[in-house]
Amino acid sequence: MSAISGAWDWLNDGANWSGTDGVWHRLSEHLYFSGASLGIALVMALPLAVVLGHYGKGGAIAINISNVGRAVPTFAVLTLLLFVIGSDSDWPVIIALVLFAIPPLVTNTYVGMREADRDVVEAARGMGMTDSQLLLRIELPLAFPLIWTGVRSAAVQVVATATLAAMAGFGGLGRIITAGFNRQITAQVVAGAVLVAVLALLVEGVFLTVQRLVDPMRRRKQPGAPSPDAPSPGAPGAPGTTPLSGVLNP
Repeated sequence: MSAISGAWDWLNDGANWSGTDGVWHRLSEHLYFSGASLGIALVMALPLAVVLGHYGKGGAIAINISNVGRAVPTFAVLTLLLFVIGSDSDWPVIIALVLFAIPPLVTNTYVGMREADRDVVEAARGMGMTDSQLLLRIELPLAFPLIWTGVRSAAVQVVATATLAAMAGFGGLGRIITAGFNRQITAQVVAGAVLVAVLALLVEGVFLTVQRLVDPMRRRKQPGAPSPDAPSPGAPGAPGTTPLSGVLNP
């Protein structure tokens, strides 16, 4: 308990939050590494996985290749990139985190696209929808929950793993932990670990909240909606509707 109380005192010391070694500066570095890495990974992984999932081709190869990022330790990749690229830029950290973020993005997006209700997809095709309409109005809304779960998982993993950047001499909240080890200040080490854990939990909460707000399937379940025992006109299962009604009119 002494370490916890010491960490609390350390966090309540305003001097530890200011300056280039302060919490706010290290937090900004951590968010920069995490945001840049996740953004690049999204641009690289999502379009490829969506196309592969839409056509159902090459998915197994893409998933197996992307999973190499899970097999190789991130710190090992970071160390190799440090020797290849050097420490003059942040690219070693960003590239290592991008490789770590890609597997859950590719896997969840591909699986989500392939698990879209085939009856709904075929019904849409039979109604004369074009390939792009089928992708944008049917498959992506149905796959969204699983795709966003992959994004959320990647974001949390990247935020947690970005702590390793400090071990290679870069910034981020990990510098608070390594500085505590170097100075043998247990309270600082615990405080740094708490900061990383809280940030990861906040990121998880933000992404989960966004999913609940924008998920097209959840929007169909609004409070006060008609009971399933008495479906209103236009609702799934009501007379005169098709399996596409709930997807096209969330």
